[in-house]
Amino acid sequence: MDTAELQQLVAEIGDQILSRLRTREIVCSCCAQSSKESCAQKTGAIIAAGAERVSSCTGVAGLQPSIARLIDHTLLKPEATREDIRRLCREARQYGFASVCVNPCWVALAASELAASSVKVCTVVGFPLGANTTETKVAETEGAVRAGAREIDMVINIGALRSGEHEAVKADIQAVVEASHRAGALVKTILETALLDDNQKAIACALAKLAGAHFVKTSTGFGPGGATVHDVELMRLVVGREMGVKAAGGIRSFEDLEKMVQAGATRIGASASVKIVEAVRG
Repeated sequence: MDTAELQQLVAEIGDQILSRLRTREIVCSCCAQSSKESCAQKTGAIIAAGAERVSSCTGVAGLQPSIARLIDHTLLKPEATREDIRRLCREARQYGFASVCVNPCWVALAASELAASSVKVCTVVGFPLGANTTETKVAETEGAVRAGAREIDMVINIGALRSGEHEAVKADIQAVVEASHRAGALVKTILETALLDDNQKAIACALAKLAGAHFVKTSTGFGPGGATVHDVELMRLVVGREMGVKAAGGIRSFEDLEKMVQAGATRIGASASVKIVEAVRG
């Protein structure tokens, strides 16, 4: 796809997606129910998009492990210590979280701590501003996968997106995707939705999909706002079933998580992960 074709595609995305979002039915068209969680087709769509398991609230014993497998257990505070990271990994093993998400300097430690478990190591690239050069992001990615990361959460070039430089945004994502693919790692593309209007969010999702990313993700947790139901619904609408949607930023309770999954999220980034699963147990 050349630049002219990309620009033409981008010009069509915003109006189409926003029009569909405005006119979408509240009641589920496949079962005439207003609740996604009780609809087999909606649940199937969530699973097809990448969720390992989704359970209803019919039994704590079955629900807690399923919820845990949706969560990236996250600690990205700059003041986190070596013991903090070890504790994060212990909790991830204990509860069966999908991954731990740590800053790049802790990847090797996390990989060592989790070597005998099914918990993956996730790290961040171009974090938290997205304003690094593409070459820097690729170097960060290559270093992270060598150290043991299997999931890369990269921040897009937000300024380039807001400037309408869509080819540059796509190329930036694609370079990280290619570096990750060479090591068998997947990529989640962080949009920082609080800094974008709906048209820009839709375009960013489409560019991430064109670039081969596996997920789109709402937020870094360091921006002016976190995940919202509206943004998760919009992102799911754009990417369809082919990609995952990760909701991150401000998710502190099971109720928050439940709303995001019902809106279409297939992965949750949270630092309050233990609190969430303990609340389900209780």
